[in-house]
Amino acid sequence: MTQPALASTGQPLAEGVQGIVADWSSDQRAFKNVPWGKAMMWIFLLSDTFIFGSFLISYMTVRMSTQSPWPNPSEVFALTIAGQNIPMILIAIMTFVLISSSGTMVLAVNYGYRKDRKMTFIFLMLTAILGATFVGMQAFEWSKLIFEERIRPWGNPLGAAQFGATFFMITGFHGTHVSIGVIFLIIVAVKVLRGSLDSERPGFLTGRRGNYEMVETMGLYWHFVDLVWVFIFAVFYLW
Repeated sequence: MTQPALASTGQPLAEGVQGIVADWSSDQRAFKNVPWGKAMMWIFLLSDTFIFGSFLISYMTVRMSTQSPWPNPSEVFALTIAGQNIPMILIAIMTFVLISSSGTMVLAVNYGYRKDRKMTFIFLMLTAILGATFVGMQAFEWSKLIFEERIRPWGNPLGAAQFGATFFMITGFHGTHVSIGVIFLIIVAVKVLRGSLDSERPGFLTGRRGNYEMVETMGLYWHFVDLVWVFIFAVFYLW
């Protein structure tokens, strides 16, 4: 007959779920080397996933239940360039810019692992510039809908009134995330350039000495923002 496995205390390990809970809570092996900032970012992103998910589900529910005609996104989000009416051109460019910023963020994290201050700073700033470009184009999109199309959160001359409410709520909430991300990217980039992550200089968003984990934490946030936009693009603009 086999002997039961023993814990570090010499006591027999509990079975099933109780055993897993007891093991993780006793020696913290699962999360022992995970920095608090990274763990808290994952928790924040999980909560944010529920919020964006609720928004998109609410949009789909309203879209399918309303009796009023829903505006055609290809017509509403078209731009006139050189006398030609091009549908979705601005949205396509915005999407390309934001997805490209994920690539620069990956490179920033990669050079952060190598502790290359110069290249990490450069790619963090490139990511921030691309993010700011996205926000600028979104502001142009809003101004076009507000001043030219006369669409408001409480009304829409092109069809269902819920179109304006859902559009400004979902894209505005996402744009706020991108704007906040740009600010924090710039803060982290300046700290990288100053060597604050190498010397563990006291201050905001510094982390442990010689560890560029804060760059990776910012990368988690930025990739999440980009991923959410993919869902918004698919559900709101392509449907």
